[in-house]
Amino acid sequence: MADAASQVLLGSGLTILSQPLMYVKVLIQVGYEPLPPTIGRNIFGRQVCQLPGLFCYAQHIASIDGKRGLFTGLTPRLCSGVLGTVVHGKVLQHYQECDKVEELGPGNVQKEVSCSFDRVIKETTREMMARSAATLITHPFHVITLRSMVQFIGRESKYCGLCDSIVTIYREEGILGFFAGLIPRLLGDIISLWLCNSLAYLVNTYALDSGVSTMNEMKSYSQAVTGFFASMLTYPFVLVSNLMAVNNCGLAGGSPPYSPIYTSWLDCWCLLQKEGNMSRGNSLFFRKVPFGKTYCCDLRMLI
Repeated sequence: MADAASQVLLGSGLTILSQPLMYVKVLIQVGYEPLPPTIGRNIFGRQVCQLPGLFCYAQHIASIDGKRGLFTGLTPRLCSGVLGTVVHGKVLQHYQECDKVEELGPGNVQKEVSCSFDRVIKETTREMMARSAATLITHPFHVITLRSMVQFIGRESKYCGLCDSIVTIYREEGILGFFAGLIPRLLGDIISLWLCNSLAYLVNTYALDSGVSTMNEMKSYSQAVTGFFASMLTYPFVLVSNLMAVNNCGLAGGSPPYSPIYTSWLDCWCLLQKEGNMSRGNSLFFRKVPFGKTYCCDLRMLI
């Protein structure tokens, strides 16, 4: 019980601290660029024309809505985080209770290599079920969070309160409206989890020397590196999910010219891939100006 409470408190704290970052990221993902490109330098020191980064973008939002405006959508996101942590913990607790029952029976002696590989599959499968259950239950709050952020673009007030947002979505879109963008989000989480754990197992088993004194530290680092690598590869699923969650919902940010009207998440994926925008919003600091008229901002200074 104490562990669950500490996880909820820690998660809530991180959510509050990261809210301005997510706010900026979501607005960039939908293609909203209110500030013109500027001349800057890339990581190699070369002068390039780039779009404003996180801090300039956040300063622009604060200049319009104040610093408090940077925390728009925090309430449903906190609800999502707390509920997700509880559901995730309950599912894993159920599996742990099943393990205690199995340990009472015979036939648990296996080869060490087999146990190690089977344990990875077993733990990954359980983590996948726990994450999927948490995502399924908390996705309505995720949709409300995204829409309350995106309405900054058109200065709407359609999704202001949590209860009002729930009523609005149900009245206009029905139950399915609460699960807009769910499929790509689930697929991204599942692929990222399996990719991360599989790569970490291969690295820890075949690339690291078990005789090294800092073996445990090396394994933890490899898990972090593979997790970062997996999240980079599955980022397009996050982007597509967020775009589908706000698409054609009655907000300016989910309608042309910021976003086309997609018929499905696959249509969204294909169009982004065709435009070369699959990584839009992935970087918040070194943001190069994309080719073509993708953003709704004045790019005449590039000529």
